[in-house]
Amino acid sequence: MNTKNKLYLIAFAFVSFAMASCSSEDPVPENDGEVITDVTLMFQEIDASGNAVGSPVEFTASDAEGIEVGGAPTIETVMLAKGKTYEMSIEVYNSIENENITEEIQEEGDEHQFYFLGSAFTSSPFLSYTYDDEGTELIGLKGIVSVQQSPGFSTAEMRVILRHDLDKNFPGADNPNFTDYAQAGGESDLDITFPVVVE
Repeated sequence: MNTKNKLYLIAFAFVSFAMASCSSEDPVPENDGEVITDVTLMFQEIDASGNAVGSPVEFTASDAEGIEVGGAPTIETVMLAKGKTYEMSIEVYNSIENENITEEIQEEGDEHQFYFLGSAFTSSPFLSYTYDDEGTELIGLKGIVSVQQSPGFSTAEMRVILRHDLDKNFPGADNPNFTDYAQAGGESDLDITFPVVVE
């Protein structure tokens, strides 16, 4: 084999190796969803004019590893009063990175939206929810929760879902109790269920 052919084979082998190395080192696509370790629901009772009544109460769910990846989050029971109306706000936090995710969700409001399901809203519902966010985007960081005066039962579940990268123009996606939320695309950054007791 002459020198020219040897050089050709060496060059060919080098190019083949380089291409194989590049393809094997391509980064694996990552989930851009948020890591959430703490979720706080804050309820401020309001009167018919929207004025605050009394002091707000907070209920928290947390898991040090992340609520969506940890084994068993600690979840407080939401306690509400019959016939009352509340402004509910949501705070989400990533204690691993010491990061307040609420601000990011607000800034990327066109990519995020909360849905509220569970028996408290969907099976003989005793709660109703309407979005009340600042600005034009429906997000769910703030909303109005009303409790029936005479609910059929006193305990239920409130499932809080945060969707990321959904199609907000999908029919029904503007409904906070949209049971087919997955059809609007995207993925869940959060899906957690709070027990609810009405007294």
